[in-house]
Amino acid sequence: MAPHPAGFLEATITYLEMRAPPASLPELRPPAGVRLTLLRAEKPTLAFYRFLYDTVGEGYHWVDRKRMSDARLRTIIEDERVEIYVLYVGGVPAGYAELDRRTPPEIELAYFGLMPGYLGRGLGSYFLNWAVRRAWEFGPRRVWVHTNTMDHPHALPLYQRFGFVAYARRTVAVDPNPNPPRDPD
Repeated sequence: MAPHPAGFLEATITYLEMRAPPASLPELRPPAGVRLTLLRAEKPTLAFYRFLYDTVGEGYHWVDRKRMSDARLRTIIEDERVEIYVLYVGGVPAGYAELDRRTPPEIELAYFGLMPGYLGRGLGSYFLNWAVRRAWEFGPRRVWVHTNTMDHPHALPLYQRFGFVAYARRTVAVDPNPNPPRDPD
């Protein structure tokens, strides 16, 4: 990797894929005593989507969607081939998964994560299991995801435990500004 600008952070991105539904994916149940609801957010408002994205990604330098203009982001999240599922715990948003089917026959698990107050409670395994099963319902050739060294330290091992296999890695420079300017419309 070429030297990055002063003040930038370095991250290694790992790209992972599944070429077939996992044969041994266990049927996971929600943690005992936790009232969960999974709902598809159909054409969510920009404010709601940005709330999900910002809250889940706040500790991990998620900035790609922050940079997007409202018009460009709206085009993505209102596309029928982009499915955004919100995990609610006791009626409160606890995380989200975004399945992007815009490049058939592949499905990208574009975003996946839990909000800070819901980490470490067994919800990530349950939700990822559900998201992987949902993706395979469409019969894709592959399901893929990427994570990086700035994401939660359990992200990569969790994806691998659920059957994703690394196929590429690259190192990038990350702007540490948590509120980068948006692209013009």
